[in-house]
Amino acid sequence: MSARRAGADRGGPDVDAVLDELYATPPPDFVSRREERAAAARTAGRAEDARRIRAARRPTRAAWAANLLRRDRPEESGRFLELGEALREAHRGLDAGALKELSAQRRRVVAALSRQAAGLADEAGYRLSEAAQREVESTLRAVLADPEAAGQWAGGRLESALTPPADFAAAPGPAAPPARRRKPEREPEPRDELAERRRRRHDERLAAARQAAEEAGERLRERRAEHADAEAARHRAADEDDRAMERVTDAERRLAEAREEAARAGRTRRHAKEAARTAGDALAEADRLAREAERAAARLEEGR
Repeated sequence: MSARRAGADRGGPDVDAVLDELYATPPPDFVSRREERAAAARTAGRAEDARRIRAARRPTRAAWAANLLRRDRPEESGRFLELGEALREAHRGLDAGALKELSAQRRRVVAALSRQAAGLADEAGYRLSEAAQREVESTLRAVLADPEAAGQWAGGRLESALTPPADFAAAPGPAAPPARRRKPEREPEPRDELAERRRRRHDERLAAARQAAEEAGERLRERRAEHADAEAARHRAADEDDRAMERVTDAERRLAEAREEAARAGRTRRHAKEAARTAGDALAEADRLAREAERAAARLEEGR
């Protein structure tokens, strides 16, 4: 039985729906929402669902925006995935004309979808920084270039931004017509291909280093937010423990008072019992004396 069906059969929410909800939750609210959903699953006796939910990692701001785009714009996202398949097919077939047309479409669609992602994040109350917007664009380019990246984004549960492969270059444009020369010209010097390759590798390494620094900064901010969440949870637990101890102390005080009252009531009961017994004895003695007095009066009456 699948985890989806098992959760539904036990009356709990679909664990995959919970995960989809979590990865569309703004990162500052992710940890508290995850703990709430995991606790609910544990309370319902769904230990495996709770484990899967607890294992979910908080997405970066850019990854969250990309997830939000995939979830809230399903039609545009589906067409974007189809565009990626067409681009990859054109690259494999080396169709220069198709590459030119699709690459122009790619630039327009990436720009439009990245703006939509930023707008969705803004509507949710969390504006994307310039660095995060660049990471969203990088993720969308990776989705177009790499089928594995496309599959990851299609699932709607990215944890961090994606990077397109370095060999996914822009499509070449049409060949320029040969220029008419009015007079012989000196041939241009040959291009230094080695230097150009070195420059490209340097630029790629620099871009990768900047991307890594931005991701590291984002992870640092995430760890700080998680630490703040954990500290807040610790303070709440301490407050709850203090309140529980106060309730225990109050209950113990009331129990001691109740025991003292019970002891006083027991003593009063014993005293009342003793008094009743004494009164009973006095009553019996008074009855005996009354009967003796009646007999004595009768004898005197007879002797008169």
